[in-house]
Amino acid sequence: MDSRYSITTARPQDLVRLPAIELAAARLLAGHAPEPVLNETTDLEVLRKAQQDGHLWVAVAGDLVVGFAHVEVIERDAAHLEELDVDPAHGRRGLGTQLVVRVCDWAAAVGFTSVTLTTFRNVPWNMPFYARLGFEVVPGAQLTPELRMIVEDETRRGLDPRQRVVMRRALRTTFRGVAEANH
Repeated sequence: MDSRYSITTARPQDLVRLPAIELAAARLLAGHAPEPVLNETTDLEVLRKAQQDGHLWVAVAGDLVVGFAHVEVIERDAAHLEELDVDPAHGRRGLGTQLVVRVCDWAAAVGFTSVTLTTFRNVPWNMPFYARLGFEVVPGAQLTPELRMIVEDETRRGLDPRQRVVMRRALRTTFRGVAEANH
């Protein structure tokens, strides 16, 4: 990651910048997702609660927020990466990777055994990106009720479930208490 950037937990003042980042990043998915989905942003109250609960991290350049990762706790033993966005003007610098690593480190440190997410199956920079970071496809038959609800919600919002994939990265703790991915 470029030394001009850092990853930190979100501050209340960071929240106002997140919808613009979410919309800018969504434009990269034009042609892969329906237009209404590309124009959605996460409700500010949802982000405020995530920030207060310590479930929101930001990538910053100086004091400018340029990316974020939002986690929801939907299962007892897994954290769910609900949203990961980097402003395209700051893309291709390892910020997405560093945000995902921070989420996985946090999840392991607080006792989760895995991190889950949903992403596009056939978008070249989505599923392969997460696979390189240790995420594996969760077969439909192995989806928990909570993950099924997320897929159903995405379908209701207009995303084609055949183009989506659920992924999971298993986490473990070493003898020294340092989190690592299972490979």
